[in-house]
Amino acid sequence: MPRPWASAGFVMFLAAAVPLLAGVSAAADEVVTCSGIVPMSDRADRISIADFGGVGDGRTLNTKAFREAVYRIWHLARPGGTLLYVPPGVYLTESFNLTSHMTLYLAGGAVIKATQHTSNWPLIAPLPSYGRGREHPGGRYMSFIHGDGLQDVIITGENGTIDGQGDVWWNMWRQRSLSFTRPNLIELVNSRDIIISNVVFQNSPFWNIHPVYCSNVVVRNVTILAPLDSPNTDGIDPDSSSNVCIEDSYISVGDDLVSVKSGWDEYGIAYGRPSSNITIRRLTGSSPFAGIAVGSETSGGVENVLAENINLYKGMKISGDVGDHPDDKYDPNALPVVKGILIKDVWGTNVQQAGLIRGIKGAPFTGVCLSNVNLHGKLGPREDPWSCSDVSGAAFKVSPFPCSELTSVSQSASCAIYS
Repeated sequence: MPRPWASAGFVMFLAAAVPLLAGVSAAADEVVTCSGIVPMSDRADRISIADFGGVGDGRTLNTKAFREAVYRIWHLARPGGTLLYVPPGVYLTESFNLTSHMTLYLAGGAVIKATQHTSNWPLIAPLPSYGRGREHPGGRYMSFIHGDGLQDVIITGENGTIDGQGDVWWNMWRQRSLSFTRPNLIELVNSRDIIISNVVFQNSPFWNIHPVYCSNVVVRNVTILAPLDSPNTDGIDPDSSSNVCIEDSYISVGDDLVSVKSGWDEYGIAYGRPSSNITIRRLTGSSPFAGIAVGSETSGGVENVLAENINLYKGMKISGDVGDHPDDKYDPNALPVVKGILIKDVWGTNVQQAGLIRGIKGAPFTGVCLSNVNLHGKLGPREDPWSCSDVSGAAFKVSPFPCSELTSVSQSASCAIYS
């Protein structure tokens, strides 16, 4: 396990235009998937939000109905859990919590929509691995749909929509009128055995899907949407979490599509829970920033991240020394250990620059392996296709020809299995 990562943070970006043979295994007709880490539960007990007075007219506030339905699931604790059905319609509501052994099922045409009246939005304590809200000192606004200490939770359906109506929050952020950090759309804390699938998430006030201190999480067949100029609307941010499977999804947002995190500076180091065993596969989307990012906020460590068959529209960037700090108590000498990064099966067109890979002086990135990467585009008259520093690794079947730092003889053996 690497030592705690830098207070300054580390970011890995991966983007390309066309995936190669997305998800096809050695057996030509077999699709590789990690989704089996959490089995789908079939709930015998089923209730509808309409049973609790839910009205899908887009005007009636349904907070009481959602909270009472979740309380009923928690209180009765039926064997095998309970499915809460949301029929077609637009259900306006304030934030609410989920409970264990629960499926939130959105029918086709069902929309759970966040109210834009922010004055009653609940505040909660900062995450211990962050020490404060990400945007402001002190607490933070609770996510629109929230859960803490849960097990066996499913959010799924027939591609219904969860809409955060985030524009009111984005405008307050632009006007610098917020006193606390904006709410995520979905946040599950200290939870395990989670499935999020077949739902459209849109217009999150802040990050979209944020599993933190979680294990065994599957996010699959989702669509995540926000305007490209919406601030900090990351798609999926596994944070100090393990065994996370992200597959077969489309994301178009105003920030990173997927960002692996593990806490912020001295708080992440003290909490000491890395993100590990993260698989990102068959992802399509667009972003003004990163396709796949590791960081910032990775002070607790990151281990074993695989990103493959990614369909995006940029070049490649792996960079250290990014991010700000929660306070003045961080240790500037806490440098990251970054090694063993695999990027494979990438094809890109109309790429302005094939790649930028920059480690940190005193903590170079090692074991960076590129395999079967083709990133072509139109360069400016004085531009090099690759820009590299403080990095070593190897490259196989890479075009345009990579920088000299990625043709290391000493590193070739460790990357040979990918050639």
